[in-house]
Amino acid sequence: MKTLNLHCDYIKFKALKKALKTVDEIAPNQNLEGEATECLVVLTAIEKGDNEQAVENMVESIKDIANQVGAKNIVLYPYAHLSSNLASPKLAVKLMNEIASKLSDFKLTRAPFGYYKSFELKVKGHPLSELSREFQIVGNEEKEEDLSDEERKALLRQISKATLDTSKLKDNDHRIIGRKMDLWSFNNVAPGMVFWHEKGLHIKHKLIDSWREIHKIAGYHETSTPQIMDRKLWEVSGHWKLYHEHMFTSMYEKREFAVKPMNCPGAMLIYKNSPKSYKDLPLRLSEIGVVHRKELSGTLAGLFRVIQMTQDDAHIFCTKKQLHEEVLKVINLFTGLLGQFGFEDYRFTISTRSKKKSDKYLGDNTLWNSAEKTLAKGLDELKLKYTNEPGEAKFYGPSLDLQIKDSLGREWQCSTLQLDFALPERFGIKYTDENGNEMTPILLHRVVYGSLERFIGIITEHLNGKFPMWISPNQVMVINTNDDSKDYAKKIKEDLFNSGFRVEINDKNESVGKKVREASIQRFNYIATVGGGEKEKNTIAVKKRDEKDIQTMSLEDFKNMLKEEIDSKKL
Repeated sequence: MKTLNLHCDYIKFKALKKALKTVDEIAPNQNLEGEATECLVVLTAIEKGDNEQAVENMVESIKDIANQVGAKNIVLYPYAHLSSNLASPKLAVKLMNEIASKLSDFKLTRAPFGYYKSFELKVKGHPLSELSREFQIVGNEEKEEDLSDEERKALLRQISKATLDTSKLKDNDHRIIGRKMDLWSFNNVAPGMVFWHEKGLHIKHKLIDSWREIHKIAGYHETSTPQIMDRKLWEVSGHWKLYHEHMFTSMYEKREFAVKPMNCPGAMLIYKNSPKSYKDLPLRLSEIGVVHRKELSGTLAGLFRVIQMTQDDAHIFCTKKQLHEEVLKVINLFTGLLGQFGFEDYRFTISTRSKKKSDKYLGDNTLWNSAEKTLAKGLDELKLKYTNEPGEAKFYGPSLDLQIKDSLGREWQCSTLQLDFALPERFGIKYTDENGNEMTPILLHRVVYGSLERFIGIITEHLNGKFPMWISPNQVMVINTNDDSKDYAKKIKEDLFNSGFRVEINDKNESVGKKVREASIQRFNYIATVGGGEKEKNTIAVKKRDEKDIQTMSLEDFKNMLKEEIDSKKL
């Protein structure tokens, strides 16, 4: 139970329209307008778990405040906005009636319950004129009443209508491809968040597996940090001041927490968990971290713009001497990983400082000049083209971005390397150098995929859903040509499945042409057809996606071919 007690010169109120359809049943014959002067106005919210003890505590509080301010008139005013944990209307009316019955020593005015109301009041200006109170009875939480069948069915109808409308999307849109291939779906019950189906999740996991393998070889230590952390952390990092409107927050035991929009502060705490010396650097901490950021609903677009995203983050702590080598390694990692998907047309940009003296940047000029030259030097050594983007650098450091062009001619920014001179200072990140002096390391933030959701959307449209074997959710479709070969088809399917391949079978009583068309829509890499001739010779007829030729081969030769294609990560 929460109250806001206002000692007023006067209050006037008037009911405008019903907020509850059942208000006439649970609270009949109410006065829909009224006024009072020289009064204590008690704005009241009844919460789940409130009971007679909470009523007693509240009444005692009202009497105490009224005696202190000398108020003889009490206005009991239902005010739901004080709480997000409201009790059921029936309980609220019951307890409000009990409160009113215990205030018989005062002249009582009651504002109507269950209505939208306008009100006008004038609060006195003394120290006791505005007092809030909270009355909680622990262990007496109200049990939620279950929905009726009619209410539940009505909600289910609303949820069903909340699915994505794809009628205006192009055929190569990842949302259309995702529906045809049963990869993912979207629903307004979770705006900007992806419902990963088994096949779509397979793609995501394969990308992560490849990422982990590459990062392990490159000397990264994979970490994982909590989803929700105390507001104090975000104040230290600066996110609370600069990014608060994009963060989801929650209260827990009277402490404010935020769902992380970035992984960086968690990495800072891992670094600070133990003292570091120059021998510990470079320290490369990686994380496949799920983050949440508030976005306007009108900007959400399938996998391309989401509220919940998975970032392939990494934070590299190094010395000034190590910076050049670390930049080279990161650039090579960018081009190597993205090259697996056929992105051959790409360019780099370096975001540098503005030349305006009025623009403020963290770190001294020497450090900035050295950092900008190091980024350019790395690209020059690797003979990679780039352009400078003056004035595009963040206040805390220059960055290097990789722009890729897809098969539709669209340019995307995915990989980013960001130098940061701010967070190490804010978190007091230090290491001890060769001479025993405390030094601040240079911090590099970097992502390769960026957002996995966005990257998967990009490659889905870039490849038109025709995923290479190593990440494909639909590798082999086995088709029988007649009933006599159905058992042989099942045997082939079972053997491929046991060998670790993703395989399905279509042994329905349908024409071979229809089965092949369905497999093509699903973008299967291979269609393995078996009939009487294949059964007799213990072979299969294999057709590769987008090719007309059909090869007859043994199952073992087919498995070896698939394995080679997966291991080589051919497109």
